[in-house]
Amino acid sequence: MSAETTWPHHELGKKLNNWGRWGDDDEIGTLNFVTPEKRIQAAQLVRTGKAFDLGMAFDKDGPFKSSGFRNNPIHVMTLLPSDTANAADGLISADDMIITGLQSATQWDGLAHVGYGGKFYNDVPSGAVNSFVGASRNSFHKAVDRLISRGVLLDIARLKGVDRLEDSYEITEADLLAAEERQGVRVESGDIVLLRTGSYKWFAEGDREHFLGNAPGPFLDTCQWLYDREVAALALDNHSGEVWPSPIAGATIPFHQVVIRDMGLTLGEMFNLEELAADCEADGVWEFMFCAPGLKVTNSVGSPITPIVLK
Repeated sequence: MSAETTWPHHELGKKLNNWGRWGDDDEIGTLNFVTPEKRIQAAQLVRTGKAFDLGMAFDKDGPFKSSGFRNNPIHVMTLLPSDTANAADGLISADDMIITGLQSATQWDGLAHVGYGGKFYNDVPSGAVNSFVGASRNSFHKAVDRLISRGVLLDIARLKGVDRLEDSYEITEADLLAAEERQGVRVESGDIVLLRTGSYKWFAEGDREHFLGNAPGPFLDTCQWLYDREVAALALDNHSGEVWPSPIAGATIPFHQVVIRDMGLTLGEMFNLEELAADCEADGVWEFMFCAPGLKVTNSVGSPITPIVLK
């Protein structure tokens, strides 16, 4: 496509644009759908006390290679028991630190992560994100209290009768509707939706190259559904947060562009949904309390997380 070509994702973004919907100063987008009443509803879904950890470990064995703009976390000890062994009362102590990108394992993409046309969500200019302050607008830390809500898992792999979707399979609105029908659940306003493709199994099996390669995921056909259902946030078990590579020649993560920049939807990647999905299939309960606030890093464009589901 030439520079003069009308990009289909930009046209769709105009239709689904939420700029100004919650005011000109809004910085959290669709997380506004998570209300106190929604959190009460989520808390009432906890019936058995079962907890599910949906996060990767933050360590040197993460998904990324040693080169590139993302690297695996580095864990370093800064104080050892031997450093404190001479304390008069026999005290020993230890301390440590982690060196990591904020999106180097299971993570949220904030609303200053992706834009186009020189703008981020809610008409924020690209210059609002800079090396001096970071994200002076749309910082992820503004959203942390909204990432506790009713969660709904839609298992697209089980819908298709496979343990993982084929590489670059495009999830459609029809798939989302069919998954709801099969599972007997409906996504409602303020929900955080988890989409299982089965891709995480590649990482769990040690095949990082395949995990970071061509991936199944949602594309533009699902955006209207996300908009109409007033989904607060979306999380996936793949590395890309959308189908990869893009079905639009020359376009770079167009799904991100629409949902993050135009709709203001927080997007999660690299979630481990395997144990949760198996439990939901066993007991037929696909809704739960979802908790993944993230780190309150000021002026950040994303966050590492250890998401927890309670059923």
